[in-house]
Amino acid sequence: MKQLKRDKEKEEFELQAEYDFSKAIRGRFFRPKKVTTTIRIDNDILLFFKKLATEKKSAYQTLMNEALREYLKEAEKRCA
Repeated sequence: MKQLKRDKEKEEFELQAEYDFSKAIRGRFFRPKKVTTTIRIDNDILLFFKKLATEKKSAYQTLMNEALREYLKEAEKRCA
């Protein structure tokens, strides 16, 4: 009985010919996958981000990630 109900629900579902994405927000539900890695960073750079993280009450890894993302945006602008 349950199988028939599921089959009927599948049959009733249809995709629209077009969808309006004009008010959509790109990347709204995207969460990049975090990857554990080991990198070597100069001590002064690490101390800077740790101090900044303390001031902003944030994680230093998050601040470093944000700085790298900003660098990527600027690099893409220069290459385009």
